[in-house]
Amino acid sequence: MTRTTGERALVLGLDVGGTSSRAVVADLNGRTLGEGHAGGGNPNSHPPERAAEQVARAARTALAGADPALVGAATLGMAGISRMSDPAVSGLFDRMWACLGLRCAVRAVSDGEVAFAAGTPEPHGTALIAGTGSVVARIADHELERTVGGYGWLLGDEGSAFWLGREAVTATLRSLDSGEGGHDPLVAAVLAELLDDPAPEQPGPLVCRRIISAVGERAPIRLAELAPLVTTTAAESGGKATDIVNRAARMLASAALSVRTDRDDSPVVLAGSLLTGRGPLVSSVRNELAEGGAHRLSTARSGSLGAAWLAARELTGEAHARELHAAWLGGANDPPGSGSPGSGSPEEG
Repeated sequence: MTRTTGERALVLGLDVGGTSSRAVVADLNGRTLGEGHAGGGNPNSHPPERAAEQVARAARTALAGADPALVGAATLGMAGISRMSDPAVSGLFDRMWACLGLRCAVRAVSDGEVAFAAGTPEPHGTALIAGTGSVVARIADHELERTVGGYGWLLGDEGSAFWLGREAVTATLRSLDSGEGGHDPLVAAVLAELLDDPAPEQPGPLVCRRIISAVGERAPIRLAELAPLVTTTAAESGGKATDIVNRAARMLASAALSVRTDRDDSPVVLAGSLLTGRGPLVSSVRNELAEGGAHRLSTARSGSLGAAWLAARELTGEAHARELHAAWLGGANDPPGSGSPGSGSPEEG
């Protein structure tokens, strides 16, 4: 790799979602110098002050071993990028960058641009993201061209961790209303998660009200915490969980295919915690995409390194940028049907 020296030869990449914020500092020789992790920094999901505080915590940790003044380019990938158009919110973040000692501008981009960069160095293609929320991003020349979905938990996010959790609770309520009780594995798992006595002697309206009350006492976005119940139960026991997973896969794949033409051979990058692991949802989504004609599939690696790579492109040429992508992110597409190991918990997006 071409070695780069000189002032301001560091880059900062940040990948910010609803439940986690990650940061990385790297140099243009392909070395990562520091990493940081904090809570959710999406200002659509959290008060802007708390969001900025969490992003600052992640960035400060990543910068602990480096001089912030040497950062020549920085990219912030954020699921809540729309809020940055509010001068009050962007001003809050600008003050935070200054407090961290950064002298360069921090470019805010969509999570779709970062996710795509984390999976491929190619300039054109599609990012399908399913984490706490869900969105499809069409990328042209490394920049966002259009999106499908991404409306948030109240108005959309089909196939996301929030959607899976909500469907699990809805299926449980309907099962109790119909008199089926807790015989389905997913229903039993939801009852165990939400109630102190997960196997009530006479499940019915009273139990339904208790479930509704338990969910209502939490922030709505916390329904995403139930997503692993759905994916794990679908893998181990089937039943209602399998139906939910299959519906999620169809909706996610359909959204991704909707931004592609019949002869499109550009890559589709799978991103977000639900699609970067292994399991029935990942397999179903890959199968649906393949049936729809999308065969070049990649898995997004580190979102923060994807953001750092976008920052590095501002400071170096295309050939060197591709070398950096290979060093940081592998730079290769996944073999058909593969999936990177992952926790399957809804930590990003």
